[in-house]
Amino acid sequence: MSFQRANSFSGMGVADETKNNFLDLKRKKAHRYLIFRIDDKEKEVIVEKQGAPCESYDDFTAALPSDDCRFAVYDYDFVTEDNCQKSKIFFIAWSPSISRVRAKMLYATSKERFRHELDGVHYEIQATEPSEMDLQVIMDRAN
Repeated sequence: MSFQRANSFSGMGVADETKNNFLDLKRKKAHRYLIFRIDDKEKEVIVEKQGAPCESYDDFTAALPSDDCRFAVYDYDFVTEDNCQKSKIFFIAWSPSISRVRAKMLYATSKERFRHELDGVHYEIQATEPSEMDLQVIMDRAN
């Protein structure tokens, strides 16, 4: 069992493995993306899926459930107009409109606490439908 610090609002902890996976994405480029879910039994945020460095944005969006909430981070690589290689990490709070109300509330009350644990995120996106986190949205925000 991992060490957890409770969130005073939601009682939600963050698994050590979850934090370590994020650090691997940020520092080592070990993952293209991470998808997190809240484990109701353990009352903590855990990693549900890790995207390999070679995976695309389409692979990432396809891995999100169409009917349930998730948190995710995506490491977006791009080249600037000055021909510089850059990378920006996006935090995405995915809350489809057809999700259960209880899930939406749980993710909404846990978001700030969890987001605070992920030091190094550049941008945050709240999405209720795929168009709100389309690749063009990511590209526009990064530039």
